[in-house]
Amino acid sequence: MSKDVSPYRPQPAEIEHEYRRADIDARAAKKAERQVALMFASSALFTVLFVVAFATIDATTVIGLPVFGDVYAFNVAIGVTMGLAIFFIGAGAIHWAKKLMPDVEVEEERHDFGSSAEEKAEIVETFKAGSADSGVMQRPLIRRTLLAALALFPVPLVVLLRDLGPGPGDERFRTMWSQGRRLLTDVSYQPIRPEDVPIGNLINAVPEGLHELEEEVKNLNERAKSVIIVVRIDPDEIVSQQGGTSEEPWDYNGILAYSKVCTHVGCPISLYEQRTHHLLCPCHQSTYDLADSGKVIFGPAARRMPQLGITIDQEGYLVARGDFAEPIGPSFWELS
Repeated sequence: MSKDVSPYRPQPAEIEHEYRRADIDARAAKKAERQVALMFASSALFTVLFVVAFATIDATTVIGLPVFGDVYAFNVAIGVTMGLAIFFIGAGAIHWAKKLMPDVEVEEERHDFGSSAEEKAEIVETFKAGSADSGVMQRPLIRRTLLAALALFPVPLVVLLRDLGPGPGDERFRTMWSQGRRLLTDVSYQPIRPEDVPIGNLINAVPEGLHELEEEVKNLNERAKSVIIVVRIDPDEIVSQQGGTSEEPWDYNGILAYSKVCTHVGCPISLYEQRTHHLLCPCHQSTYDLADSGKVIFGPAARRMPQLGITIDQEGYLVARGDFAEPIGPSFWELS
């Protein structure tokens, strides 16, 4: 930066450079080198201990600690070992910089941002000189322990992937719906007859057995995939459907079932316009035409609303013909 040459402001006095002990004493420099190497080696050791703790400590074992009380030994072990592995890499780098790297003050005049070819070459040379002055090549003990610590450091991150559990397989593409499974009204869980669905009405429905499953597994994952809406449209106004034949259409006397989950970002939808047969998402205004295969007619959604084929069973209740023919919800499988 440019110097202030104003005669009205006193210039700061020059401060004599004070050398560090490691700069003038080879034994002190060697001691600092060993200290840095010890820190890097400690980081590598705690990384190994992290893996050992992760593989051997029972996740349900509880220990008592002052102040904290009862805690899980597994959490304490992996937290402490990974924390110390990170700490010793940082501490070693700081100690190396303070004790062994060049301790020189540099002044640089302010200049234009553009650099000439000579200046670029000078920067390259300065970088090379700084790399040499850092002692990386001259201090193999530090270099080897640092490389060992850095090589082992990603291992805990890879090991932690085990906690994600088994892969979902094709569970993301399947729902609870199957051939012959009844449609139940949401909340009350009552089976639905065709006469329960007047033209223009909309009913939120779930598959039979969902309530019992939720009571057993204590989560709403299946509900998020399987919830549907049931509407009734005049058969003459139905333009197209996503499947079925003229003998076995996917509707039953104008009763249609679609997923309730928007194909944009997964918002639940129940805003239905009887006159236009449009289904509107309240989140980002994606609009689907339920009378025409659930096609998108407006908004950011890029895929139609999946339709569930339905019919009736021997007792006259609405049942599914099978699962959805295409995945429900946002198009996650298309992401690269």
